[in-house]
Amino acid sequence: MKQILSLLTVCLCCTALSAQEVSTRPQTGRTPDHTLSADSILTGNSRLDSLYRNLPEVLIKGERPVVKIDHGKLVYDLPRLIRKLPVDNIYDAIKELPGVIDMNDQLTLAGRSVTVILNDQVTNMSAEQLRMLLKSMPASRIAGAEVMYNAPARYRVKGAVINILLTQNDEHTRMLQGELNAQYRQKHDGGTAERISLLYGHDKFSADLLYTYNHGRSYMLTDKQARHTLADGTVYPIDNHEMQRSLSNSHVVRLGADYQFAQQHRLSVVYDGTYSSYHGQSAVSGTQQATNRRIGDNRLHSGRIDYQAPFGLKAGAALTYYHSPSEQSLSSVMAGESLAFNTAESQRINAWNFYLSQTHTLKHNWSLNYGATYSTSVDNSYQTYKEIQSTDADKPDNMRSRRREQTLNLYGGVSRNFDKLSLDASLAVQYYNTPVWDRWDVFPVFNILYMPAPGRVWQLSLGSSKSYPGYWEMQNNISYLSGYSEIQGNPLLKPSVAYNLSLTHVLKGKYVFTAWYQHTKDYFVQTLYQAPDRLVEIYKTVNYDYAEQAGIQATLPFTAGTWLNSRLSLIGVWQHEKNDDFWDIPFDRAVFWGMASMTNVFTLSAKPDLRLTLTGRIRSLAHQGIYDLPASGNVDAFLQYTFAKGNGIVKLYGNDLFETAQIDPRMRFRTQHVTNNYSCYREIGVSFTWKFGGYKEKKREEVDKSRFRE
Repeated sequence: MKQILSLLTVCLCCTALSAQEVSTRPQTGRTPDHTLSADSILTGNSRLDSLYRNLPEVLIKGERPVVKIDHGKLVYDLPRLIRKLPVDNIYDAIKELPGVIDMNDQLTLAGRSVTVILNDQVTNMSAEQLRMLLKSMPASRIAGAEVMYNAPARYRVKGAVINILLTQNDEHTRMLQGELNAQYRQKHDGGTAERISLLYGHDKFSADLLYTYNHGRSYMLTDKQARHTLADGTVYPIDNHEMQRSLSNSHVVRLGADYQFAQQHRLSVVYDGTYSSYHGQSAVSGTQQATNRRIGDNRLHSGRIDYQAPFGLKAGAALTYYHSPSEQSLSSVMAGESLAFNTAESQRINAWNFYLSQTHTLKHNWSLNYGATYSTSVDNSYQTYKEIQSTDADKPDNMRSRRREQTLNLYGGVSRNFDKLSLDASLAVQYYNTPVWDRWDVFPVFNILYMPAPGRVWQLSLGSSKSYPGYWEMQNNISYLSGYSEIQGNPLLKPSVAYNLSLTHVLKGKYVFTAWYQHTKDYFVQTLYQAPDRLVEIYKTVNYDYAEQAGIQATLPFTAGTWLNSRLSLIGVWQHEKNDDFWDIPFDRAVFWGMASMTNVFTLSAKPDLRLTLTGRIRSLAHQGIYDLPASGNVDAFLQYTFAKGNGIVKLYGNDLFETAQIDPRMRFRTQHVTNNYSCYREIGVSFTWKFGGYKEKKREEVDKSRFRE
């Protein structure tokens, strides 16, 4: 009875946390699993926009991590951390690491986005592809995890990094292992996903195959209320209703092979392929009458080879080809003006990456590392308008572009372990060249960890990172979402450079307290602006002067016997954004926002193995540029049944149970007056997984598609 009462109490606490979850930002093109409103600030390729990067959402679980320090890193015994939790894939396992937050399917660490790498290998995948791969791989493959709040230069990744260490196969056995998975999800419309993973090993050779197929439909409604003020003082009231539907299919294939010559002497070859198509259509009624139809597909091919020598040498090369053609047909009438056209668009990327690194182990626990990375890409894109009919004198122009981009990175670093102290310092110098920009940047990183007692760690970290805009965002083009909404490219976009200082304290190996400050120069984000010379709202990615934030975060896990495992997260952030060159309305805005989230795992039965997970979160009012973002939050539930000695897993889940996870962002800034009301639907689903051969999947690097147009 006490257990039942406690269960009800926690459920009520989680229910009380429900509110609304942020969803923002539009982008041209369609992704397989989203339908975008013309006004949505959601990114079209499921990457998180700046809003989600700035506003952490769901915090980790976990209870008893075993922590040690090694050359400036926090090393966790992740298998022990998740041993009693209903975690069956690597992505969910990472969320159990103290300090890690899942922000709408984007992992963050201390309020910042985090890069996941595998066995020291930098992933070359987009965030969406990597997330898909991590979710497809079983947690049983994990040997450990290394957490770096600011990664040393030798990892060839700037910013926060989590390095997942994978178990190795026995060289003297022959084995075939695998996993089959099927899933059905229902939001407004339904979708399915199927996955097969295979791993073969014999002596020093191993190979792995992953194939995933996703397909389904999506549906979305958007109501827009706006007051559009022109330069002559005329105010036009706008009341639009938009309905969107889409159909998508995607195939993901990964094939890799390893040959282990000897200990720390390995050759790896990997192929990644992604093939997707979409068909979307929308209709707008009200002040504007419009129809819009878009079809397209994406093709990604990437090959990679890596070599590791036993004397500390690592070398590798990767080639990526990406092609994303699409067609659009739009017809719009508004305020006596009409626009109708057909268009053909395409982005074709050829990218190459080469790296060479060397590590020396010196006396007295010192280590020296240095290396170089060179990458180059060619973006061939075009946008051709056909059959244009417009009453507006400003008709869209065709665009054809060929842009080459080059980056050279040179670095060096040292590290040392003492008795209770570990430090790691590095310095990278980077040269970045495009047709517009030619610049040098310096990126220092310094980590010092002190462990006065087992399970108690202090870490001071200073780091720097660089973020790049998408290729399509840097083109001189105009894409129409409707006759009233358009997206403009920005050829003058600059990468942003961020500097971060953080202090982290781990108590008893599980309570984590973090304070940080981050300053980002040339911070870029896509924003909305109502033009003063015509009835058009413009979405455009622009650079701010800077963005900064200071925050504190506490992660507090607790248990109740063997039946409850919970984690409470509290976070407070001061956020400041400044742009003196934002059209004709410069802004300088600051806000303090807070968030609380709680995850509860109930062991309903040990035999049979039945577990229930309830998650609730709530967040206060926030800003993004000149947007005001209402408070948000939601409640999710997850039920898992494991049988057949862990080989069979059935999952039932419900996301956004009270249909409160969608906010309605608004603008009330000088002449800008817009409110977007988005539809919101709960999602329910079921999945079945079957493992055979003692399946433990192989982990591979991913292809970086984060800057491609999808």
